[in-house]
Amino acid sequence: MRTLHVDTGREMRGGQWQALYLVERLTDATLLARAGSPLFEEAARRKVDVRELSLRAFVAAAKQADLVHAHDARAHTMAAVVGAPLVVSRRVAFPVKRGFLSRQKYARASLFLAVSKFVAAQLIEAGVPESKIRVVYDGVPLPEMVSSHSGRVIALASKPVEIPGISVDLTSNLWGDLATASVFVYKSDAEGLGSAALAAMAAGVPVVASHVGGLPEAVEHGKTGFLVDDGDFATPVRRLLDDSALAREMSRAGRERAEKEFSVNVMVERTQQAYREVLGC
Repeated sequence: MRTLHVDTGREMRGGQWQALYLVERLTDATLLARAGSPLFEEAARRKVDVRELSLRAFVAAAKQADLVHAHDARAHTMAAVVGAPLVVSRRVAFPVKRGFLSRQKYARASLFLAVSKFVAAQLIEAGVPESKIRVVYDGVPLPEMVSSHSGRVIALASKPVEIPGISVDLTSNLWGDLATASVFVYKSDAEGLGSAALAAMAAGVPVVASHVGGLPEAVEHGKTGFLVDDGDFATPVRRLLDDSALAREMSRAGRERAEKEFSVNVMVERTQQAYREVLGC
């Protein structure tokens, strides 16, 4: 099965990591990405078949592919004009546009891979038939789990949070800092799923997250962490810092859930199943 993957992102965010994790585990897969982008550079470093994204390169590669997978909205727009079977990943939490051109573009896809049931519901609300949607959760690596009782609380630098009386370290190196963290705080107004929360669970770090979007599908309230409705992050964070037994149990449960539902291997397997469904093989 020859698959062509297209990602137009300029930064290395969750969607770009998912495209990379997928392509490097497939046989006969080609990735088109912006030259010089972090995705292009990392794919080249990992010896993935990555090529510079251009309209000419896309048209040529699409003619050789059995299936095209668009990994972001711009890639979806580009891929909608070719004849190959088209699979589109939808990871964002904001509603789908409903203009004429948008409807035409969305009608072109053979199948949508929604990152969560929340995102799938948005697609259905926008008029995409439920029969053309499959939920495929993001996958994260499963690092060696290091149980930490340092009392360190971390949050993403891109999603800062202040908790009165508690020091919160803002990180731009999530995987590195998870190794020494006791709690990960994820404050967000909208989230398709929350790959950073999945990373924390995979590392065995309890999560305290906003109760928005697809985050309730990632974090099991009271089992792998806590979900916050009222903006009070302080109470659950203090509870985890004060109750080491509870923190250890949530650490274990989070890692177990990540292995079962959110590993890279599970994501790849479910994506391949969607490909086979589209191609009838």
